Amino acid sequence: MAKNDFCMPRGCYLLSHSVGRPLKSTLENATEQFFTPWQESAKEPWQQWLPAIENFTGALGRLFNAPSEQFCPQVNLSSGLTKLLMSHPVFNKPQCTVLMAQADFPSMGFVMQKALPACATIRFIPEHEDLSDRQVWQRYLTPEIDGVFVSHVYSNTGVQAPLNDIVALSKVTNTLSIIDVAQSAGVIPVDLTALNADFMIGSSVKWLCGGPGAAYLWVNPKQITQCEPKDVGWFSHQNPFEFDITHFQYNAKTLRFWGGTPSILPYVIAADSIEYIAQFGVDKVRAHNLALLTLLQQQLTAFLVSPNDKDQCSGTAILDFAEHQQTVLAALEAANISVDVRKLGIRISPHIYNTASEIQAFIATVKKVIKAAD
Repeated sequence: MAKNDFCMPRGCYLLSHSVGRPLKSTLENATEQFFTPWQESAKEPWQQWLPAIENFTGALGRLFNAPSEQFCPQVNLSSGLTKLLMSHPVFNKPQCTVLMAQADFPSMGFVMQKALPACATIRFIPEHEDLSDRQVWQRYLTPEIDGVFVSHVYSNTGVQAPLNDIVALSKVTNTLSIIDVAQSAGVIPVDLTALNADFMIGSSVKWLCGGPGAAYLWVNPKQITQCEPKDVGWFSHQNPFEFDITHFQYNAKTLRFWGGTPSILPYVIAADSIEYIAQFGVDKVRAHNLALLTLLQQQLTAFLVSPNDKDQCSGTAILDFAEHQQTVLAALEAANISVDVRKLGIRISPHIYNTASEIQAFIATVKKVIKAAD
């Protein structure tokens, strides 16, 4: 049972859209691969540390069905997106126009405002639009759009964007596509080879259960030669150990986005959990997630404000209990059931370490509050 492989608190944890639970093997692997070479060897530990990065990109390759050399470690999504926007000539041409949604995570909008040139235009798909609808994207994705930023999943609405359709539309309009998988990686399958987007950014902290600090950037090989990052360091070099201060040559692969001396520990931790999810199978994660979401959708239909179709919903259900919201939240906290709340309602995200009995306990707690209020 997958639940036994994770460090689970007492009660019911339904916050995988925020922070995934760590594997029980996390501490042991971190000690073996990071601390032991540092603590017990008289030699510098870099030769033992650097393979952790290869483990990380290799696990990403297996997760997303793409060669490992197409991935580059990043500190977080904002940093990765900043480097990307500043590197590509299309995003730095006069009158560049980029499309994104008002429902995107604010940090992505902040980056767009500061990393794009002052003459650039950012167009927002309004909040009232259905971002799961291909026709909505077709209406806004017009030929003058130079780049489209797409969140595979919108965290506060529980909506899944039609990635394949959007990327196909972007090819017709000759628009560069940037995909954000922060809220979908590990719970909704993404095949980068089949998708053929231009760029992807993601993190490990949520459904991948890898903790913060281990984000990643993927670049389609058709785009890599056009990218000339400004934020570089010796690990962006084709030969980091050349040590000639007068000569810089971009790494031929996506590692040109890497930068200076890298952190190691976040990637040790994340590689372990990403490999676990990849071996378990994201399709199986999704099937389990959908089965538990269906329980919620069937028994709490009146309160559901997120999509319930499997092709339109994320891994998260959002429920709005209106005037009973605070009473429900208090009851859930008393029952040691962990959820959170955003503008549209309470967010519930069942992962492979959650069980049907836990979801039934959630449902029973909610129904008891509603019945008492009636």
